[in-house]
Amino acid sequence: QVRPVESGGGLVQPGGSLRLSCAASGSTSDLYAVGWFRQAPGKKREGISCISSGDRTTYYAESVKGRFTISRDTAKNTVYLQMNNLKPEDTAVYYCATALFFGTASQALDVMKGHPEDYWDQGTQVTVSS
Repeated sequence: QVRPVESGGGLVQPGGSLRLSCAASGSTSDLYAVGWFRQAPGKKREGISCISSGDRTTYYAESVKGRFTISRDTAKNTVYLQMNNLKPEDTAVYYCATALFFGTASQALDVMKGHPEDYWDQGTQVTVSS
């Protein structure tokens, strides 16, 4: 399957904002569920947000709820993760993933967690520091 590509990371001060983009021709169309993951040094990759097929549902981990917003621009084949009020603990490499799956966003995230290691792209680094 097509591997999506992340962009938009960078260095930002605490309280700042970034918008990440996830693009992959075809596999970010609204047939696909698209999820965002992150991995901090020494920690496991964790799923933090997902938008379901057809944009029917969204999911946010408790650690990002109320601060991050996932959205999809079908015309641009791009899914975004708007990250506001960033904290130092948000520092990580951020990845996106897709799945042709028609359940809820939370269920889709679980499917994506099973993607093989060689599926994952290099991600985009987000560093929150003063």
